[in-house]
Amino acid sequence: MTVSNLHEEEQISAVREFNRFYTARLGLLRKRHLDGEFSLTEARMLYESGASPGLTASALRNILGLDAGYVSRSVALLTRRRLMRQAISKQDGREKLLTLSPAGNRAVAWLNEKSALQIRELLANVDTADRDGLLDSLAKVRSILRNPEARSVRIVRLSKSNADAIQLLQEYYKAVHVVQRDTPSAIQKIIDDPSSGVWLAYGGEKAVGCVVLRKLARLPFAAECKRLYGQPTARGHGIADKLMDALENFALSQGFRWIYLDSYDDLKAAIGLYRRRGYVSCKRYNDNPQATVFLRKNLGRRP
Repeated sequence: MTVSNLHEEEQISAVREFNRFYTARLGLLRKRHLDGEFSLTEARMLYESGASPGLTASALRNILGLDAGYVSRSVALLTRRRLMRQAISKQDGREKLLTLSPAGNRAVAWLNEKSALQIRELLANVDTADRDGLLDSLAKVRSILRNPEARSVRIVRLSKSNADAIQLLQEYYKAVHVVQRDTPSAIQKIIDDPSSGVWLAYGGEKAVGCVVLRKLARLPFAAECKRLYGQPTARGHGIADKLMDALENFALSQGFRWIYLDSYDDLKAAIGLYRRRGYVSCKRYNDNPQATVFLRKNLGRRP
């Protein structure tokens, strides 16, 4: 065996050893996830469907990296158990849109509570410095192991509003039922402001995601993150993180110390992403009637 092959074998062995450690540490080898009534795969399907109502079956398959037949059978089983609902997409009759029933939402709430308790116990004896290091390492692992499709995503800061931006924002408004919507002229005003911006994510030539940064006039050294969105078919490729990386790096270059954002309780996936990136709860800072969750991040700290 050559030195190169020996080194690769050692790397493979180290990764396999860590896999054995964390699968046991997180209880992933148990027949039922979190000692509940669902397998790990079923729990993830329920979570993703609850986090993105109207998610298509094909998007769910891409997010979880599962075989189409397996996803179809699992969705059918969850539907028979009256946890999930299916509807034919009006845009594409071949696609099924997935949502949770009230029973499914209760199941996800229970899973979220149990999962949070498990991680809280896992971190209980970890000091602050080690927690920061752990989160930084987890982010680095995600970045390194991100698939080639995600690495090919381009993030572009707009110098002028375009049809791609308008389309994505309209999709975002509809997906999360936004009441207070930005007019095209308001978007162009944000783009024209040198301390604000609009970013689009492109997969090849197709625009698949967006995010907006707006200076907060009433708060010193602060800006607001708005309209973070990724198309369902493009999820699972780290697009949201890439958009947030671009937004936060720009904010730092403009001298901002804080980024604020609002959300509401049903957007669990988005809130989870923000918290993973270092956003913490804060008091209400705006008059958005839909918002129930208010977060901010100190840009002087790494996630």
